[in-house]
Amino acid sequence: MIVLSQRDVGELLSMRDCIDVMGRTLAGLSRGESILPLRTIVRLPNGVDFFAVMPGYDAAPAAIGAKVLTVFPGNHNTDRDSHQGAVLLFDSSNGSLSAVVDATSITSIRTAAVSALATRHLARADADDLAILGSGVQARTHIEAIALVRKVRRVRIWSRDSTHARALADALAGRFPEVVACATAEATVSDASIICTVTSSHQPVLNGRMIAAGAHVNVVGAATPKAREVDTEAIVRSRLFVDRRESALAEPGDILLPIAEGAITANHIVAELGEVVAGLRRGRESDAEITLFKSLGLAVEDIAAAHHVHTLAVARGIGAVVELGGVREAHA
Repeated sequence: MIVLSQRDVGELLSMRDCIDVMGRTLAGLSRGESILPLRTIVRLPNGVDFFAVMPGYDAAPAAIGAKVLTVFPGNHNTDRDSHQGAVLLFDSSNGSLSAVVDATSITSIRTAAVSALATRHLARADADDLAILGSGVQARTHIEAIALVRKVRRVRIWSRDSTHARALADALAGRFPEVVACATAEATVSDASIICTVTSSHQPVLNGRMIAAGAHVNVVGAATPKAREVDTEAIVRSRLFVDRRESALAEPGDILLPIAEGAITANHIVAELGEVVAGLRRGRESDAEITLFKSLGLAVEDIAAAHHVHTLAVARGIGAVVELGGVREAHA
């Protein structure tokens, strides 16, 4: 078994490669080739922090595994990430544990890669004005990822802590023709052609009235039934795409709350992203429509990313080898 650290993953998993891996993975999932139960969540007594287990089987290439992690939102502005854990990767031919891979880096890269994949397939071809609501790790990785699928002319950033937005804007200076830290979310998204919400907010930071016609929106942060980053109007105005229907109808308040209000039904979901990638369903149909992708993060994404990393690690001799057992000893 190989143990791969956060640094190892950063070295082995490029954003460009991860976008391609996510495309193959989600297309396979939508074709019914993978096995993906809903994640199990153990909410801690404080009602905020939780422990999650996300198992699955990815068919192409064959890989079995699970992401095991904790989510502690209060770690924001500390020396700890809010999401911490490991991806356990097993050999699909004999069941042995092949690798333990840092989940923090896997999550930060593959989440942005999936948003970039959605942007590639759903945003207008000329979309070049990127608005980011949030200023943490996912804000940085999303800017990197979106720039790989669209020629970004302007980046605008908003955060509930304005100093964080300014710091991120300063760090990006020179990488894009224009980078601006904005005082309000509304100013940030005004006339933007690509919007990414990557906050830890439980209340909407993006309202439907703010979104310009023709925009594409990636909604990433909220993943529990009572939390949402976008309001009901944003969902109603948009053609809605998800990573997986079953998960989207069980977990995120962005979708569940508008359904509870009677504003939409489950049929408001146009397609899974994998169906669009595989050519099974159509994506954007006009330059004027608003497309919205609700990302939850799926175990098969983590497993596929870990498999890619493990393959490269073995080829390059990277990682710490640990003997855990599982090999039957020979008896005389």
